[in-house]
Amino acid sequence: MYQPAAFNEDRPEVLYELIRQYPLGLLASAGSHGLMADSIPFLVYPDEGEAGVLRAHLARANPHVAALREASDCLVAFTGPQGYITPSWYAAKAEHGKVVPTWNYAAVHIQGPPRVIDDTAWLRNLVGDLTQLQEHGRAAPWAVDDAPADFIDGMLRAIIGVEIPIRRIEGKFKMSQNRAMPDRVGVVRGLRAETVPNEPLAALVALRGDVPDA
Repeated sequence: MYQPAAFNEDRPEVLYELIRQYPLGLLASAGSHGLMADSIPFLVYPDEGEAGVLRAHLARANPHVAALREASDCLVAFTGPQGYITPSWYAAKAEHGKVVPTWNYAAVHIQGPPRVIDDTAWLRNLVGDLTQLQEHGRAAPWAVDDAPADFIDGMLRAIIGVEIPIRRIEGKFKMSQNRAMPDRVGVVRGLRAETVPNEPLAALVALRGDVPDA
């Protein structure tokens, strides 16, 4: 991805945490089947393989499965907090007016060779891990074992797994770091004053921009 130095984030633990918090990734591959993409939830296992692995599942009927069997590489794109930034929030607007809108966002891109996995035990472990991650902390957390075993077996037959060893990982946190401090302060305050406050993005702008008392 295009990577200005001010926005670069290359600490693996930070990038893995974004994936945990925003697990819906866009899986894209290209080959004889053409360009294909699907949005699916992923789990990251940082301690497996050389640099961690991603795991997910798709519907067995999805044509992308055949494409992934042939693919030697694929890309998974994750997006964290994001939102429109109006120049009306900038102190610079009142000073000289030379301002334009932009979009702030956090993104992680991962590349690696996909491996299609057709194994019931593997899939059961994956959906168990995914469910546990999403249900953790709920008042009445649901578990895979709560459903009838034959029903779960049928659902597992309808999906297929994909594992992607991480060969390349890039992170970009575009959080107004290129703006002067008064403008960053304005962005944080503006995001929090929206009709629907964007606190996750405001918090990242404050953190990345060293905004005081934010």
